[in-house]
Amino acid sequence: MATVPGSLVWEIVKKNNSFLVKEFGNGTQMVQFSKESNNLYNLNSFKYSGLADKKTVSVQPAGKDLSVVLSTTKSKKQNQPGKMVHKSVMNKDFRRMAKAVSNQVGDNHYRPDLKNAALARLSAVYKSLKVSKSGAKKRNRQNVRIRGRK
Repeated sequence: MATVPGSLVWEIVKKNNSFLVKEFGNGTQMVQFSKESNNLYNLNSFKYSGLADKKTVSVQPAGKDLSVVLSTTKSKKQNQPGKMVHKSVMNKDFRRMAKAVSNQVGDNHYRPDLKNAALARLSAVYKSLKVSKSGAKKRNRQNVRIRGRK
């Protein structure tokens, strides 16, 4: 079975697909987003498309703890959807996760053009996973009135 080139898939899918979200931006200018998986910036463009590209990168939260899943697609397994995605779970501190993403996406020549986008997505996902510490609330000392004094 022959695979279809990504540029042909993009020409078919770019204006109509089930993941497309069209919104009006400033004035009458229309902005197009995409809800597909493996799209780092959620933009409807060939560079970030998870449908048209053979090599895609995705950064998603893994659970409630501070773990993140980095998933990449294997370009030689396009005809086997079950074996196509390689997932690696990272539950290290942020600097080590950033170094691992940088090595896996950019330095291994997988998709060096998506290195900055993957790091930005990792930063956003990691920031959303952090929970604020619950403890004693700070008092606003400017609004404190001392009774009994005139």
